[in-house]
This record gives sequence, structure tokens and C-alpha cells, in this order.
Amino acid sequence: MSSRTSAWTQNTGTQNTVRTRKAEHPGEATTADAASAAVPGAGPLRFLRAALARIPLPLRGLRARLVAAFVLVAVASALSTGFLAFREARTGVLQQSQDSVIRQFRTSVDAVALYLPPAPNQSDLQSAVNQVLYANQSSGWRVMATYGSLRAYAPRADFDDLSPELRRSVRDKRAAVFQRVTVDGHPRLVVGMPVTYTSGQGTEPRLSGMVMYLEVSQNTEEAYVKAMVSGIERATLVALCLAVVLALLAASGVLRPVRALRRATRRMAAGHLDVRLAVTGTDELADLSRSFNEMAAELERTVGELRRMEAQGRRFVADVSHELRTPLAAMSAVTDVLDLEGESGEALRLISEGTGRLSGLVNDLMEISRFDAGAAELNRDEIDLAESVRRTLASRGWQDKVKTRLPEPGVLRTGVDPRRIDVVTANLVGNALRHGAPPVQLTMEVREDGTGEAWAVIEVADHGPGIAEEAMPHIFERFYKASTSRTRSESSGLGLAITAENVLLHGGRIRAANLPRGGAAFTVELPLCRDDTDADAGGGR
Repeated sequence: MSSRTSAWTQNTGTQNTVRTRKAEHPGEATTADAASAAVPGAGPLRFLRAALARIPLPLRGLRARLVAAFVLVAVASALSTGFLAFREARTGVLQQSQDSVIRQFRTSVDAVALYLPPAPNQSDLQSAVNQVLYANQSSGWRVMATYGSLRAYAPRADFDDLSPELRRSVRDKRAAVFQRVTVDGHPRLVVGMPVTYTSGQGTEPRLSGMVMYLEVSQNTEEAYVKAMVSGIERATLVALCLAVVLALLAASGVLRPVRALRRATRRMAAGHLDVRLAVTGTDELADLSRSFNEMAAELERTVGELRRMEAQGRRFVADVSHELRTPLAAMSAVTDVLDLEGESGEALRLISEGTGRLSGLVNDLMEISRFDAGAAELNRDEIDLAESVRRTLASRGWQDKVKTRLPEPGVLRTGVDPRRIDVVTANLVGNALRHGAPPVQLTMEVREDGTGEAWAVIEVADHGPGIAEEAMPHIFERFYKASTSRTRSESSGLGLAITAENVLLHGGRIRAANLPRGGAAFTVELPLCRDDTDADAGGGR
């Protein structure tokens, strides 16, 4: 060797458990223990992720979905930012700490290696570790030197934290290696540094066989990491709270036009066709508002036109019915007075029947026009419903054609419009006699519903073929006839519609159903007035 000072050289290399750093000097090698324990700090992040996973997601409304989406994006951003910041800060702290320790250890070893012989004995090794420890006595180091089977320790002989991987790396390489371990819950940094020498300038360094080991506590670095974790957690919590507030504000801003659209559609459904939305901006919601306004304007125009045409049609029907009523009355009077025989009498009978049907149709049309115009009124009077039904059947000669089950006289009295109740009873019984089959049954009773309100129930049933299922939804529509064969019959298709209007005018209910034994049943429910005040209350729709 040319000289001891120039012959002994030190090569060190460092590697972080998170990422690999390039060697500071040519020829340096780096390694790390794959099984080394991680520095605490990732636990709170795992807790946050677990807490988010346990949050239920029964998101049904648009507002809830928007808020959830904003919050999830904010949470993901805050957590990822916090995680990256923690990782980078942790890496920086540990990297700076280990580089400083290795640099200081290399300097100390360089200082004592100049005075070591090529084949040191036990005393030389002990002197070397003592000098290294003395130069760094305030750092809390533990130092060990090995040469073959010789071992030297300072300050005490309890250096048991060397892993086989670290020993092999130091023995086979000419560079310093390090390893982070946890002993009794405390993190430590273990550094192994082989001592090499050169025979002369320009020659390749060779291993001397001597290795210096260092173990130093990293409690200070762990405290720094914990402080960073605590700060990141607080910052993340603040960011999450701010994100929730911003999400609520953003969702409110996005949903404001949607809520306005919902209110407008509800007002339109209630009949206010003049409702319009205020259009601001040029985004998709503004386009939706403009489309709604265009649709509302077109709908208002169309509905207005339909209402105008409907009003014209009602006026036309009312005017025509009124104009036809007078000549039809005169024709009916003349046909009733004339008494002809033979072919002239048969012709007069046909004219009389046709005039009667036409008069009935005109009367029905005039009644319907009053309902359409809202001019139909109730003239209530307290009457005996059972007696009213008996009079209806007697006036039309149906006593022998209809089986009745009615209350005793005076039992069922209530305030109704006698004329309209007569129309209801006559239309239902007449419909059963014309389109059903005998026997026709009429029953009347009092029932109470779940609220304790009493109802007078009138039911008319027959034993005919019943009502076709496809006709059931339309049975109370105007001019509807369940069978095409009845299109030229006496029925005008207005009887059941007028019946339903009269029942609704009383605040009642009407329904039709097929009976299991065959035939159809029409049920009318009329509310019973509790006192004279109720009985005297009348009015139109």
C-alpha cells in the first residue's frame, strides 16, 4: 500500500424503503429489507376509508345524488392529496435523516480508518468503535466493528438487530447499506459500512474484511411523522367540511332551476297554463327552461283553442236543443190528440214514438249542457228515500218488473234533490230492464265507512249477460254503448252519464260491477245529512 491515509477509502450508498435514490458516489450500491416495518401514520387513512365504506347509500332523490357525488369527489381529492402529501413528507424526513446519519457515520469511519492496520486485532477494533462513538456521543449511537471472528462494541455488547440480508449485502458489496427496523415498538436505523483499501492511485478498491455497523434511534423522525399525520388529518377534516359546504351550495345552485321547473309543472298540472320560467344563462338547464316555456305557450294556445271549440259546441247543442224543444212539444201534442185507424194510425204511432225518443234525447242534451256549463243546481228537500223510489217505480209501471228490498217508511230520510234522485233511480232501473234480464232487484240500506260517516246505498242488479270487461272503464262516458247492436236502439248513450253527474252533484259515488252469478250491478252511495242544516245545503258544482 502506498500510504495508509490514501489506502483506506469508504464507499456508502443509501436506499429508502419507499423509493430508491441514486448513489452519491460512483460504485455505491443500495438495498433495503423488504420485511421492514412501516412508520405509523397510515392507520387514520385506513380508518377514513373504512368509515366511508360503511356509509349507507339509499340515494333516491336528485339532490341527494348530486350532494353525494360532490362529497365523494371532494373526499377522494382530499384523501388522495393528504396521502400524497404524507408520503412525500415522510419520504423527505426519513431520507434527510438517513442521509445525514450515513454521511456523519462515513466521516467518523474515515477518520479512524486511517490509523487502523490492515489486519486489526481486538484492541484495534475496540479502539475504532470507541473513537467513532466518542465523536458522536450526543447522537445516541450504538457501534459495532467486525473483522473475521473478532467483534467490538460500544457502548455495550448487545448488537442483535442485524438481519442476514444486511450482513450478506455488506459482505458482498463495497457500499454502505441500511435497514429500518422496529425494536420494542421503536423505529431504528441500522447501517452497515464495509471498509476497503487501495494499493495505489488508480487501482480498484478492495474489501479489507472489516465492517463497521451503526444503530441509531429514529424516535425523533417518528415524532415528526406523527406530527405531519396529525396536521394532515386536521387539514383533511377541514377540507372535507369545506367540501360538504361547497357541495351543498353547488347542488343548491344546480337544483334551483330544477325546483323552479317542478313548481311550474305542478302549477301547470293544476290548470295554470300561463306559468313561465325565468331563463338565465346558456347552459343545458337554460335550454330546458326555454323548451318548457315554448311547450307551455303551445299548450296554452292549443288548450285555449280546444276550450273555445268546446264552448262553441256546448252552445250549439244547447241552442239546437232549445230550438227543437218547442216544435217537438207541439208535434207530441198533435200526435196525442189524433186518433187514426188503419195504415194512417200505424204511421201516426211510429211518428209518436220517434217524436218521444227525439224529445227524450233533446231533454238529455239540455241536461248535459247544463252540467257542462256549471249551471246544474241542487234543490234539496228532506224526503223519505224509500218512498221516493216507490214513487219512481209506480209512475213508470215497473212495480211488477222489479223486486225491491227497501227500509220501512220514515226510516231513511235525508236531504236530496227529489227530481234528480228520480232521474238516477229511473235511469238505473230502465237500463237494467232494457239490457239485462229479469229478475231486476233494487235494494236500499244504510252503511257506515271507516270514518263513521253514514251513506245511503242504492243497488240495482239484473240477471243478464253483464258488462263486457273492455266496456267497464267507459260505462259512464257520454254516448258510449257497450254493444254495437244498440247503436240504433232507444238508448242515447247519455242515461248513465247523466246518472253519474247527478250522483256526483250530491257528493256521492257510483260504480258498476259484474256479479259472480251473472248480471250487472250498479251501486249508488249518497251521504246522509246529519241535521237540517245539512239538508238545506244545496248548490251546483
